[in-house]
Amino acid sequence: MKKLLRYLAGYKKECILGPLFKMLEAIFELFVPLVVASVIDTGIGGGDKSYIIKMCLLMAALGAIGLTNTLFAQYFAAKAAVGFSAKIRHAVLSHIQKLSYADMDRLGASTLITRMTSDINQIQTGTNLAIRLLLRSPFIVFGAMIMAFTVDVKSALIFAAVIPVLSVIVFGIMLLSMPLYKKVQGRLDRVMNTARENLSGARVLRAFRKENDETEKFEDNSQALTAMQKTVGRISALMNPLTYIVINLAVITLIWTGAIQVEAGLLTQGAVVALYNYMSQILVELIKLANLIITLTKTAACGNRIQSVLDTEPSQVFAPETEPVTVSQPGCVSFENVSLTYEKAGAPSLHNISFTAKKGDIIGIIGGTGSGKSSLINLIPRFYDATEGSISIGGADIMTYPKEQLRSRIGIVPQKATLFKGSIRKNLLWGQGNATDEELYDALKTAQALDVVSSKEKGLDEIITEGGRNLSGGQRQRLTIARALVRKPEILILDDSASALDFATDAALRKALRALPYQPTVFIVSQRTASIRFADTILVLEDGHLAGIGTHEELLRRCTVYQEIHDSQFSKEAATHEAE
Repeated sequence: MKKLLRYLAGYKKECILGPLFKMLEAIFELFVPLVVASVIDTGIGGGDKSYIIKMCLLMAALGAIGLTNTLFAQYFAAKAAVGFSAKIRHAVLSHIQKLSYADMDRLGASTLITRMTSDINQIQTGTNLAIRLLLRSPFIVFGAMIMAFTVDVKSALIFAAVIPVLSVIVFGIMLLSMPLYKKVQGRLDRVMNTARENLSGARVLRAFRKENDETEKFEDNSQALTAMQKTVGRISALMNPLTYIVINLAVITLIWTGAIQVEAGLLTQGAVVALYNYMSQILVELIKLANLIITLTKTAACGNRIQSVLDTEPSQVFAPETEPVTVSQPGCVSFENVSLTYEKAGAPSLHNISFTAKKGDIIGIIGGTGSGKSSLINLIPRFYDATEGSISIGGADIMTYPKEQLRSRIGIVPQKATLFKGSIRKNLLWGQGNATDEELYDALKTAQALDVVSSKEKGLDEIITEGGRNLSGGQRQRLTIARALVRKPEILILDDSASALDFATDAALRKALRALPYQPTVFIVSQRTASIRFADTILVLEDGHLAGIGTHEELLRRCTVYQEIHDSQFSKEAATHEAE
């Protein structure tokens, strides 16, 4: 948590002025009991109405000054807290962008969402309260005790005895509850993960009628979270009653001893009321301090969780952008004895893969589910790093490339067609920020997506909802292909990104890719042999091994795996045509 305080450095003025105004308010508040005492002893005791009115006006002035100071303190505290949390949120998001796919897999999306939402919100709340109360409450507690000594030393000894007892209660409960709040946040991660899965997979849940099962799972996680929160809550809840008991016993003792001294003429009635008011101030501020400590305990736990994300060093290291790589063979991709084993995986996902793709080649990649197709193409832009072997692009090892130089050469269309809320133009410009409308339309034409734009009333300015939910699956896929083509990449990777296209559109897309003037090297991952049969080279994967490599005709002759995939698909198509 301490490391996060560096993001508060830009708000030094607010962190000074906020507590300063609160201290000024506290000083004026400490004088109020003395004014009340003088009203009772001098005004009421002497029957001086003008004095009473004068003192009442003084109390109103003290209240107004205190209110003004409170408003200024709240403004500065809110400004610092909001700015602090915003800087942390930006830092966390920026750091997450530097993490590799492997790092993201290890941390988990739901965990990162919790860190950036509830954890940072808790830090914002804790910072706000700390600026306003962390100095004010102790100042009032000890200030009231000092003021009590100015009224009556004997009675003030009660204050001196009570405050250490209250401190033991407050800090004892804090030490007990602090480690438990970390467990509460861990339980919250599980609830968030379950909720995220249910929301993103709502259609699948309903299709398989698993609503009740998922509801029970969510309830179980929620109950576990609730049970943990209740445990912490019970411990924290002891603070108020215990402090009230101690304070009330002190008040009873104070009134009893004060009454005796008033009877003996050693103390005035106004002094007793002033002492009681000081005791009440201590009670109120200790309750505030107790709640503040609970909040700060939560804040510290959340801060440590956020810091753990920021302390996660990216597992990938790229060359500096100031040291660009000289390319001798643009568009050429070469794998040499490449193997990949994911972290904590029991077996390699890819084993000893070797092949070479020349500029302008179309490389087809096919295989069963889990054969390693996506793993292979994810190595090219270094989403993951190979555990063995080497990969070169343009004649240079990809490990020597700066990140920007490497990924600017590659256009990739992932399996899940992801679009973002905004216009079609805005989504396409992700590929190349300064692309003209003519270049956008050229990319749409190649991707067979012109009809998607022409069918919309506003054309390129048509708004796409989050995730492209107002488009069909095929429309989303074609627009994501167009987005990658806007960049005019040396290497284009289509990771099963035409699965929602019909055979005619798929064929037209492949023909258009062949005709691109800048001749990119194209990798097509597909489950259909029809989509890759005209590729220059086809890689057949089985359980992470390269089961075959060659053209469509060559593989039909000598690769059993490819034969089985081809025969199963074309026999199904033949059966379909016969049924029609």
